[in-house]
Amino acid sequence: MPRSVPPPDWVLARRRAIGDHIRTARLAAGLTQEQVALRIGMDRATYNRIEMGHAAALLDSLIRIADAIGVPLAYLVRA
Repeated sequence: MPRSVPPPDWVLARRRAIGDHIRTARLAAGLTQEQVALRIGMDRATYNRIEMGHAAALLDSLIRIADAIGVPLAYLVRA
């Protein structure tokens, strides 16, 4: 099997920006990472990796995160 190619730098930067939007929305809602993770059925470590931009989130996860925090999905993925 061929090795997966790492994403380009611009994709990694965009992933970090989405993580920043998630963190900003979570803090504005007065929630901890643990609270959001519990609400969406994800372990806190995985949620943390998404928020830090170290892991790519599935669309379903982003929808759940937006719902748990109480913001539109578009807010999390805005440019």
